[in-house]
Amino acid sequence: QVQLVETGGGLVQPGGSLRLSCVASGSIFSIATMAWYRQTPGQQRDLVASIDNRGSTNYPDSVKGRFTISRDNAKNAVYLEMNSLKPEDTAVYFCYGRITVGHPFQNNDYWGQGTQVTVSS
Repeated sequence: QVQLVETGGGLVQPGGSLRLSCVASGSIFSIATMAWYRQTPGQQRDLVASIDNRGSTNYPDSVKGRFTISRDNAKNAVYLEMNSLKPEDTAVYFCYGRITVGHPFQNNDYWGQGTQVTVSS
């Protein structure tokens, strides 16, 4: 079984910064894409940032230049550095991983439980 556990959410003032972390554990053979998504009540879950196993990143225009995704393959971890936060960044943030598990090998999508980020004065 594979688990993704996020940490680092909380309350921050507009213009502030937060760093989210996510660590995957379990019977992991390899991890392809890792990403962060966010969701507000009644809305769909939207991509915030993604990174593949070569380090190529992708961001929507809404966060480009403010958010930075990185990963540590040795630790099966992904991070999201969020700067210049705005009230509209308020959401539950979810970690995602496209993970190959072993014995037998399978590629599956895994999600963390989510961490709340609130940007408010």
